[in-house]
Amino acid sequence: MAYSFFSDRELTCRCGCGQQQMQPDFMSRLIELRILCGFPLPVTSGYRCANHPEEKKKTTPGAHSLGCAVDIACQGEQAVIVLKHALDLGFTGIGIKQKGGSRFIHLDMAPKTTTRPRPWIWSY
Repeated sequence: MAYSFFSDRELTCRCGCGQQQMQPDFMSRLIELRILCGFPLPVTSGYRCANHPEEKKKTTPGAHSLGCAVDIACQGEQAVIVLKHALDLGFTGIGIKQKGGSRFIHLDMAPKTTTRPRPWIWSY
């Protein structure tokens, strides 16, 4: 299923299974974020199935496997703009990696659980 501003390729699991189960409410919020930012938000990781290598490392399913998370490639001033609008829009999980060659911001709207407190912000 295509969403404006985001390609199926960006949102589909990259383990080779071809699954893409992004939640419509999450995608609506992500599109709203893209409009507010006014620049592209390249998705480096969208949906992840249970067999995705990153998900297999976890004891409980992560937000990507629930279809309510993305990692957005951004840095510098654009990262600040993404972060500001993401907070204003109510994204409840925000991870920030802003050093090294692979800089991104993780955004999610995963439900709060005993092992996944929300709202929450962390760094990689």
